[in-house]
Amino acid sequence: MTTKKSYDIAVIGSGPGGYVAAIKSAQLGKKVALIEKGAIGGTCLNVGCIPTKTLLANSSALKTIKNAEKFGIKVGEISFDYAKMKERKDAVVDNLRKSLEGLIKSNGIDIIKGKASFVSKNELKVLGEENVQLSANKVIIASGSDPIDVKSFPCDHKRILNSSSILEIAELPKSLAIIGGGYIGCEFASLFAEMGVKVTVLEALDRILPLLPVNVSQALASAYDKMGIEMTMNVFVEGIENKGDGVTVKLAGGKTVDADLALVSIGRKMLSSNMGIEKVGVKTTERGQIEVNDKMETNVDSIYAIGDVTGKWMLAHVASHQGIVAASNACGIDAEIHYHAVPAVVFTTPEIALVGLSLEEAIKDGHDATVGTFPFQALGKSLAAADTEGFVQIVSDKKTKQILGAQVVGHDASSLISEITLAIHNELTLDCIIDTIHAHPTVAEAWLEAALIANETPLHFPPKKKAKA
Repeated sequence: MTTKKSYDIAVIGSGPGGYVAAIKSAQLGKKVALIEKGAIGGTCLNVGCIPTKTLLANSSALKTIKNAEKFGIKVGEISFDYAKMKERKDAVVDNLRKSLEGLIKSNGIDIIKGKASFVSKNELKVLGEENVQLSANKVIIASGSDPIDVKSFPCDHKRILNSSSILEIAELPKSLAIIGGGYIGCEFASLFAEMGVKVTVLEALDRILPLLPVNVSQALASAYDKMGIEMTMNVFVEGIENKGDGVTVKLAGGKTVDADLALVSIGRKMLSSNMGIEKVGVKTTERGQIEVNDKMETNVDSIYAIGDVTGKWMLAHVASHQGIVAASNACGIDAEIHYHAVPAVVFTTPEIALVGLSLEEAIKDGHDATVGTFPFQALGKSLAAADTEGFVQIVSDKKTKQILGAQVVGHDASSLISEITLAIHNELTLDCIIDTIHAHPTVAEAWLEAALIANETPLHFPPKKKAKA
């Protein structure tokens, strides 16, 4: 039996883009349906941001205990139970999922469990817990992405895992081969290496985190050397064999890498197929991303798209902001998305965060750019906390002093990046940072020092030596 329902706005997908779009639409007085074929919260909550960061919090606690003697604290023999760490991860995800579902319902939004497909641009067929024929004045697609599966070495989710299935293991391997040195692969490398797993990272390009500034990538590589993580660059994986008690990764040229488990982490694919969008004429690229403008509108009137499926920035917080923009426009309120100040965080050990332009990008864009870099080794709070690894740096225009970008490598980089994100979004200058009183002693003082260095007026760092005439 099929139930017929009518709404002002239907949202496909309940991830951080979809549920935010649904709530915003409901706040603006619209009758909203939120359609989800899997678990509420999408990739981020269930197999992405939250579970990985929960496990990383476990490894961070372990690292702190290991380093307790630095602070004069004796802890004796250290042991841990990874199965219980996984249980904690599952509990965190479950609690957040229940809270999110309650939040959505409190906004008067109907949650429809099932798979949606287009019948026409204003009609959807949903097959699931109940079969629904749904009509909506506007539709917002927030279908997300999945890990890429490679035909030559598909994941069997037993010993050849992806970023979702590796979260389900309850026993640590002795060794792990990670195919792909991007941010997901590096986060898992940090997690498992801290817990004593022998980790090998295999990357096709010439460095890990190849899309990040060179000095940032080099800083993480240096930290990984100290952690005992093996990194092999410029290698092509031809296949992975599950041998029952382990895996053999076959590399071009005949070399092999043996490990207990393999993690395939080479990117994500947009989930735009099998929705019937081709029936209504929604344009996609060869990679499957749905084309949108700055209002998050597709080429089809009344249909919007947000989040990973647009291929813009595959980040949860970008999806959420896109959701606000799409919902506003769908409700008749003019709004546009701006990508000039998007913070990105890599939750490795040490953490990495960046926003705006790198020095190389700024120069390429035509700026007479400079960079001010301040190491945590020279910061009082970092020395007191024994967290001196890394640095902050600010990229700015020499003439206008406008802040163009920033990068952080080090403890709590994920929080530190917010100050400069706000500065870039509001087109502030170095003087705005310099003239702001920063509390002492704090790690955030590093921004003041970096701004002073970029301004060539350092206070707590030696001045540049001027070239002799």
